[in-house]
Amino acid sequence: MSTFQLVEGVVIGLIVLVSAYVAFRKLLPKTSTRVMASVSASLNHEGRPGVVRAVGRKLQPASASGSCGDGCGSCNSCGPAPASPADAQPLTFKSRH
Repeated sequence: MSTFQLVEGVVIGLIVLVSAYVAFRKLLPKTSTRVMASVSASLNHEGRPGVVRAVGRKLQPASASGSCGDGCGSCNSCGPAPASPADAQPLTFKSRH
């Protein structure tokens, strides 16, 4: 195996891993937050080296702040609720005669 093939394999592997990570975060946000929280908790224990604890703190997902800017939409205190599909106007098509 040549050096080029080794570098090519590493680069392609990194691209695939990053793509899978981004897809996991976008398609399964609650699951990814739960997984990241558990990985962070396992790394950030007393008695672990400082570098490992720093990585655990870095991986810890941001918690909801409870303010109107976090996008939770659960309390309806941020303004009127978005229009439901029943409130939408139907499309009407007219012929060109």
